[in-house]
Amino acid sequence: MWFKVKAFLKFLWHSKNQHGIHSPFVYKLITKCFYDKSQYPSYKLWNEVQQELLNSEDILEVEDVGAGSKVFNSNKRPVSKIAKHVSISRKRARLMIRLVDYLKIENALELGTSIGLGSISIAGSGQVDMKTIEACSVTLDYAQDQFEKLRLTRITSINSSFAESLAGLKSEEKFDLVFIDGHHDGKATLEYFKSLLKYKHNDALFIFDDIHWSPSMEMAWERIKTHPEVQVTIDTFQWGLVFFRKEQVKQDFIIRV
Repeated sequence: MWFKVKAFLKFLWHSKNQHGIHSPFVYKLITKCFYDKSQYPSYKLWNEVQQELLNSEDILEVEDVGAGSKVFNSNKRPVSKIAKHVSISRKRARLMIRLVDYLKIENALELGTSIGLGSISIAGSGQVDMKTIEACSVTLDYAQDQFEKLRLTRITSINSSFAESLAGLKSEEKFDLVFIDGHHDGKATLEYFKSLLKYKHNDALFIFDDIHWSPSMEMAWERIKTHPEVQVTIDTFQWGLVFFRKEQVKQDFIIRV
């Protein structure tokens, strides 16, 4: 707990908004996407799904194969609490919806489906072809039920470990967006990052969740920032955004969202 508090205070000290940003690409991203106040149709859909899950009385017995939970002491977890404390927040879901729209995302990959709220923020518009990978079959089945109710037929759910699934992807596949939202372990995150590089293209975006979760995750984030194929990174505290645009000057930003 205290680690994240200190990390957040450090973030606040160093972070900024659009003022003083000299990169045209990042400035436009912040002003036209991060701070966009428009009401997107997908907001309403996502809100309705979240509210249904918050009101759910279902309890799932999950298999946690990641770095463990800082919220739950048992593998028997109420869906309502997963939706409230673990899943993507409303603020972050809206940011994801805006990013998908602004960057015109067509093909996406998600590592860590959970009960599907993150998936719906990416592909809820019905315009994105997405693969989502989850090692726990119980939560994935629950998420799949949500996708079917919403008729989100362009989401492909894969029940497998991240490592096994990534090894099984076709080498010619390219993703516009990769969202890494699971197994919050620094060493594992670095391995996933390296494995995923072959599936990116120049305009791709990688998003890493919980980059300040632990010292190991912060270490992984620092290593990712210095990778020779990475050009622009944006630390929003909860998420780390990575761009590979070769035409950009290599820069790292810390931005309040």
